[in-house]
Amino acid sequence: MNFIHIGLAACGAAIGVGLIGLGATLAVGRNPGASNKILVQAILAIAFAEACVFYAIFLAR
Repeated sequence: MNFIHIGLAACGAAIGVGLIGLGATLAVGRNPGASNKILVQAILAIAFAEACVFYAIFLAR
């Protein structure tokens, strides 16, 4: 079977997680007082990006 969509989803999620981390780091650097709110938003965004890979895996079955 051809599972190229799982690999593409994993690459997309990895790039997305990296960009989310970059944005969170820059935001905390600019406003350290809002680090808790930024951390919560970043964790939620990372979880959503990783969920896309799980959806691709489940659709492959």
